[in-house]
Amino acid sequence: MKPPRGLSAEEAAAWSRLAATVKPLRPRAAAPSPVPVEAVPPPVAPRPPKGRVPLPRAVPAPTPAPRDPAQPLDTTWERKLARGAVAPDFTLDLHGHTLDAAHRRLDSGLIQAKAMRARVILLITGKPRPGAAADRGERRGAIRAKVLDWLAAGPHGSDIAAIRSAHRRHGGDGALYLVLRRRR
Repeated sequence: MKPPRGLSAEEAAAWSRLAATVKPLRPRAAAPSPVPVEAVPPPVAPRPPKGRVPLPRAVPAPTPAPRDPAQPLDTTWERKLARGAVAPDFTLDLHGHTLDAAHRRLDSGLIQAKAMRARVILLITGKPRPGAAADRGERRGAIRAKVLDWLAAGPHGSDIAAIRSAHRRHGGDGALYLVLRRRR
């Protein structure tokens, strides 16, 4: 879009004559008198230091970004887990516990499994309920409904590489495999 061309001297004179003949519908309120602006002193540039200049502090290297939890395991691991060919290094049974007791047992069990350097944990939760997750903690299958939230929000979430449903021989729908990251 082009900017307006502006008025010529002749047009400006005609406009001022016309504007002088116009009577406003409502009188304008008196414009407030402008407040005097205090002079702001110019910012003072910092003086360069005398003598030896200290080196800037070393910034620690950024920590690597955590892997996406939904990122798949390599094909060999996926195939072994799907066939049930991986023997769990540690079994953690939460079935039959109350929600509070199951949460405490999950935390302590993961600490114990990491201390034992377990790689695959079989987490027995009980079968999930078929209903919506909106009523978590109210009916049958409450532990299974809550366990993923506990793992995501807890202190062990960064140690878990993958969570998969267990094979039938290890509990099927009532259990999960937790694959822990290798310590390097």
